[in-house]
Amino acid sequence: MLRPERMSRVSVTGSKPVMDEVVATVHDLHLLHLTEYDGSWEGFTPGDPVEGADEAAEKLVTVRSLQAILDVEEADIEATNQVVTDETLEAELEAVRQEVNELDDRRSGVRDELNVVEERLDTMEPFVDLGVDIDLLSGYDSLSVRVGEAGPDDVEAALAGSEVDTYELFTGEDVVGVFAYADESTLQSALVGATFTELEVPDGEGSPEEYREELAERKAELEAELGTIEDELDETAADVGPFLLAAEEELTVEVQRREAPLSFATTENAFVAEGWIPTGEYDEFVATLHEAVGEHVEISELEQAEYDEEGRVAEREPGGAGSPEPTAAADGGDVATDGGDDRTAADGGTVTMSATDPPVIQNNPGGVKPFESLVEIINRPKYSELDPTIVMLLTFPLFFGFMIGDLGYGLLYMGIGYGMIRAFDSDVLKSLGGIGVWSGAFTAVFGVLYGEFFGLHGLGEIVWAGSPPIHKGLQPHFVYYAYAWLLLSGVVGVLHIVVGRLFDFVNNLEHGVGEAFLESFSWIIMTVGLWAWVFTRTAVEAKPGFMWEVFATEGATNPVTGEVIENVALPLGFQGLPFVELFTVPGLGLVMDPTLLLLVVGIVLVAVAEGAIGIIESITETFGHVVSYTRIAAVLLAKAGMALAVNLLVFGAALSDGEFHFIFFMNEAPVPDEVVFSGLVNGEGAVALVVGALAGVVVLVLGHLLVLVLGITSAGLQAIRLEYVEFFGKFYEGGGKAYLPFGHDREHTAD
Repeated sequence: MLRPERMSRVSVTGSKPVMDEVVATVHDLHLLHLTEYDGSWEGFTPGDPVEGADEAAEKLVTVRSLQAILDVEEADIEATNQVVTDETLEAELEAVRQEVNELDDRRSGVRDELNVVEERLDTMEPFVDLGVDIDLLSGYDSLSVRVGEAGPDDVEAALAGSEVDTYELFTGEDVVGVFAYADESTLQSALVGATFTELEVPDGEGSPEEYREELAERKAELEAELGTIEDELDETAADVGPFLLAAEEELTVEVQRREAPLSFATTENAFVAEGWIPTGEYDEFVATLHEAVGEHVEISELEQAEYDEEGRVAEREPGGAGSPEPTAAADGGDVATDGGDDRTAADGGTVTMSATDPPVIQNNPGGVKPFESLVEIINRPKYSELDPTIVMLLTFPLFFGFMIGDLGYGLLYMGIGYGMIRAFDSDVLKSLGGIGVWSGAFTAVFGVLYGEFFGLHGLGEIVWAGSPPIHKGLQPHFVYYAYAWLLLSGVVGVLHIVVGRLFDFVNNLEHGVGEAFLESFSWIIMTVGLWAWVFTRTAVEAKPGFMWEVFATEGATNPVTGEVIENVALPLGFQGLPFVELFTVPGLGLVMDPTLLLLVVGIVLVAVAEGAIGIIESITETFGHVVSYTRIAAVLLAKAGMALAVNLLVFGAALSDGEFHFIFFMNEAPVPDEVVFSGLVNGEGAVALVVGALAGVVVLVLGHLLVLVLGITSAGLQAIRLEYVEFFGKFYEGGGKAYLPFGHDREHTAD
């Protein structure tokens, strides 16, 4: 799980006559992640596509264009496994193309005319308002006519002070028609002084109302015609959809096979193909190729990208020079049959087609797979680094569930996640659904431990007889739990960051154990030393007193204040680490204990590894990054407070002995002085009771929906931030290549 699946670089060398059969066999195996030849070998050139590749590619473009026109979706059509021959493809594709293009041309023509009609309809309203026949608004020899949106008084004033002597105005509510005995330019100049937005006079005759009705009728006719064409296209899609999907699949396979030699290194008589396959599939790969083409190919495992006992990638480095030396094959081609091609470079390395890293197959079981999508938001892990997906599975739902901690919300999150898995075909959405199920499950578990169901504590009465094992700490009586979660958040932060640095140590082992120790363990030692000192009983005046109480034992004595401890969140018996004096630093009077010694050693190691800048960064990381985890406790209280506020508004609450009691569920009336809010559902009188109940239902549903959504945007985002920034930032680079094997999974065609 922490390492990707082991990969092997393999080489396939053969004579040109068997290249097509080799390509077809490798394609059907769907195992080889092809490596592109970089042109560095003397005497070898990149291969040419097989004859017919361009023609097949053009047909593929045609098929996909027809699919787009018909809106053919693969999810809507069942797999058929039909056989598509060249003759069938040629004849049927041309017939489908003609039929679909004819329908598409008709649809385009109707749409264009419909757009014109709709534009004319939009421009007719001002002319209907004006009330002048359309044919009277143009066509004069001695009159100039302008129609526009303007105020009649503004137009009148502009014309009165112009060179236009004779004119007539026709007005509507927001439109003015100007008939003037003047030339066009004179009238245009006169209207410049008015706020006049000119309108183009439409082509037509008769009254505007009649013309508008004609346009409306034509629009209805065109919409009906367009609907008929759309129905014909839908029927055509249902008829030819299976064929188009099968044709696309067959042509995709054909194009892939015909263009495969572009990645090969070739001579006049031979070819070399190279790529990566999962190491466990190598034997099957060799056996299948030899069964197909016999001894006309030579298959070599050039290297295995595996790990040694120290966790480093153990592989032969690609050589920087040289090229394979094919020997004569039995059929006269250039292919080695007596031991393989010579791939040893002058420096002892391996001559390869290009210096490529292995593609990455994340080796996680099914339950962990959804969290790969969260990792890949940053980037796919490199082949040489640890895959943090399993850690995200163990920590992200834990953080999220702890912060929300409610059985009701947890069940809803699980339901939403399960619905996404069932409803969507997208791998990304399915992964998000899986994450929702995991997060909801942890939320529900913590909800049971907190004894909460949508913020109500009745679950604690049922499951725990009124005494849940833990509380959120929102209620005044249980505030010491809030202090405990604050402290626990810091401890979790230290552990999470240390795990990240341990991952960094393993990733750095390729540089040597000593350098890896210096680069990674220096930070671990410094972080542990600082926070171990924080938890020691030294400098107690600068440390909060709850540190010595919340995880102690009831009845114990606070080692700092000497007071008897009454409230304990988790009775772990912890009251701080004891102070052990080692020595006093001469001249400084500083008393050194093991934690301070660790801190000093860590600072020195960081300075050696990173220099002065490393010491500055270490202050931010060892202290600031750990403190960042206290957001877990903060979000916990914030979400609990929101749920409490919703329930308080609806059911009313009284604060007694430091605990909130919801009035609606109380067996007796609360003391008036203890009432915080009377509640919408607790109105007096029939009318107030009904109105309050209706309002209460609305507030209850919308309020808890809001908390549900904000739980994702706050708890979810804060949890993922801790993963990406505080955890991934310690070790993760990413940049691995996805494993994309040459081949195609057939669903709609048979080979």
